[in-house]
Amino acid sequence: MTDHSLPYHLRERPLTIAMIAGEASGDILGAGLIRSLRRRYPRARFVGIGGDEMIAEGFHSLVPMERLSVMGLVEVLGRIRELFSIRARLLDYLFTNRPDVVIGIDSPDFTLTIERRCRDAGIPTAHYVSPSVWAWRQKRIFKIARSVDLMLTLFPFEARFYEEHNVPVAFVGHPLADRIPMEPETGRAREELGLSPDAPLLAVLPGSRSGEVERLGTLFLEACRWIQQRRPDIQLVIPCVNREREQQVRDLVESLGVSLPVTIVRGRSREVMAASDVVLLASGTATLEAMLLKKPMVVGYRLSNFSYALVSRLVKVPHVALPNLLAREALVPELLQDDATPESLGAAVLERMENLAERQRLKAAFTELHRTLRQNADERAAEAISGLLKGRA
Repeated sequence: MTDHSLPYHLRERPLTIAMIAGEASGDILGAGLIRSLRRRYPRARFVGIGGDEMIAEGFHSLVPMERLSVMGLVEVLGRIRELFSIRARLLDYLFTNRPDVVIGIDSPDFTLTIERRCRDAGIPTAHYVSPSVWAWRQKRIFKIARSVDLMLTLFPFEARFYEEHNVPVAFVGHPLADRIPMEPETGRAREELGLSPDAPLLAVLPGSRSGEVERLGTLFLEACRWIQQRRPDIQLVIPCVNREREQQVRDLVESLGVSLPVTIVRGRSREVMAASDVVLLASGTATLEAMLLKKPMVVGYRLSNFSYALVSRLVKVPHVALPNLLAREALVPELLQDDATPESLGAAVLERMENLAERQRLKAAFTELHRTLRQNADERAAEAISGLLKGRA
């Protein structure tokens, strides 16, 4: 249904909404946002850069999104000329065709510069998914303030940071909180994975990259070997993102002589966590998923000494795990660098495996945080973009 609160001239012509996503996670967010915006503006045209999910919603991608999906400094340097060329062509298109709004979705190193150029040219801009400016390199807030008319955040603590710096912001919630049910289906997940319904189960997620798996996989498996000596009834499940990581994990299990019952699964990390009693994992988005699944967890991480010294000087927040950042307290243990030993990780896992009262307390806290994030993010983001369009019109 057409939004009749828009000025007459915007109601009479189809809106053009430009969106720029550079990664698979942004593609999923963009597709949900398109669905919700189309209910408000059925005749709207969506154009820019996006992936298969967005294209399936009628989006026209000017460049294959895969050309932006570059990770790592060496890879970026090898493609820098192409990335500059894509940005220049995209800006030329946007200046020539002048959409009603430009929405960058994550990928801030690429999208924020485009947003700033468009805003300078009088085109309204929004950015969906805040960079971790609240955690480190906080002076980036000034660039963001010059680049966007509206920031859409997934977490409430991010919105508070922007409010403190007088940057227009809307907290929209997290799409994962909308998709994951409030009550975890542990029994069903175990059945679908072919796991014992009764034996205590530890999910181990050492990361998705080769370096992470080499560094943390070894550490986590040594912790599992320590646990095995005290709880030989525990079964171990390790999800791997692809075939290469699966083979890497199998080689580690064999070389370390871990004799616990080990099940290695390709993909399906959410199902593995849902099936578990406790999760041992690296920091990152996986901690959010574990929280939404109401699972006790132990977070462990190690960097090179140089990298850790550098990061320690830059990071301005007291916690690294998302559940702790959301709760503003240490709900889950974070064992970092020298504190991350097989013994300390193993002891923390066993404490959460065996302390039923603590598990119930955590479940209640995680349930409350889940409710906070479950805001129907697609709809709230569309509502915020609609408000931006009305205000600028």
